[in-house]
Amino acid sequence: MPTSPTSLTSTTDTPFTGLAPYLRMSIGGADLRPVAQQMLALAQAQPNDANLWMNLSIILQCLGQRDLGLTMQAQALDLQSVYHLAAQKQPVRCRLLMLMEPGDLAANTPLDCLLEDSDIELICYYLSVDNPLQVPMPEHDAVLVAMSDSDANRAHLRLLELALAHWPKPVINLPQFIPCVDRGTASELLQNLPGVLMPPTLRATREHLQAVAAGGSQLSALFDDCDFPVILRPLGSQGGHDLAKIDTPQDIAHYLTHVPDADFFISRFINYSHADGYFRKMRVALIEGRPYACHMAVSSNWMIHYVNAGMYDEAWKRAEELAFMTDFEAFKQRHQAALEGIARAIPLDYICVDCAETTGGELLVFELEHAMVIHAMDTEEQFPYKQVHMQKVKNAFRDFLLRRMAEHSTPPSMPQAALQPLTGQP
Repeated sequence: MPTSPTSLTSTTDTPFTGLAPYLRMSIGGADLRPVAQQMLALAQAQPNDANLWMNLSIILQCLGQRDLGLTMQAQALDLQSVYHLAAQKQPVRCRLLMLMEPGDLAANTPLDCLLEDSDIELICYYLSVDNPLQVPMPEHDAVLVAMSDSDANRAHLRLLELALAHWPKPVINLPQFIPCVDRGTASELLQNLPGVLMPPTLRATREHLQAVAAGGSQLSALFDDCDFPVILRPLGSQGGHDLAKIDTPQDIAHYLTHVPDADFFISRFINYSHADGYFRKMRVALIEGRPYACHMAVSSNWMIHYVNAGMYDEAWKRAEELAFMTDFEAFKQRHQAALEGIARAIPLDYICVDCAETTGGELLVFELEHAMVIHAMDTEEQFPYKQVHMQKVKNAFRDFLLRRMAEHSTPPSMPQAALQPLTGQP
């Protein structure tokens, strides 16, 4: 890793593109493989072009080649730590410095997907405990802590808490609050909030689960408020990877035969299907605590992912999403106490909530995360309503940034002392 974020820069004019263009191509059904092959040939011919390597890393991950993509990312980060994503509209109103960590597409806030075609420049600065913030800093107007929570980066978040405590520019999503999105921590913080249902999410070792599978222990004896059926997933998994509904001890035994992890999250399964047998999951963005509709997916499967819920194939499902977004004010009123309680319990400036409505009228919370993807990339032919409603989210985030910039008193220069805590150990 370079000792300074600006010590090495690309030797060609290749722009850094971020995730958004490849996600748009993927949603549109384009074949990304020829693009990846062409980019790989260019990167091999221009081995000092960090932007090329980073672009290649992203597109490979979009193709499902995570490990290879992370290898390409490491190649890029050996060359430089900072990647500029130019604003599409001029003049630039905000230069947002995003503090990021090396990792896959779920490791950091994918803000470029939300802020396409905006006048906000994104400066992606990849950090780690071994490669902390360095002087001189890239010029910026505000900072966003984009890195997601994990056991591995808690020490780094503590270092950033010290470094950013007196930062001369506004800081979005303070690092000390990032661990609140941990599934277990979030479920504790949200317990007993009015109108909120989020069953306790508990940590289970492989040995605990093996004991239940073998009949040597009762699930309810090992885990409070947790009996069959339950939801099981490996610690740190995202996107439904190895997520399963477990109904019996025999199901646990079968699950463990193909999932090798040592530690898991376990929680009680809540049947949130409606009278017609379908499940409906919403994604809501909270910006300064104010809720905005991002999408709703309808599926016959309890484990809903928007891309495979049939939203692109079945018009009646899109009609339901249209109704949800159009009538979002009514949704906000029904769940006002729950949404306000979540915003107080998880004090991040920007966060997304995956949730559903139970038949009893509660807001069932599945996950809270600032690294979720929200976008307006679906075609207007199929989703003519998306642009209007997603523009509200874009405007809200942009207005929030500009307001924070205006409210913040900026000292004349960056104090060197602010960086000193990052040179030590947590």
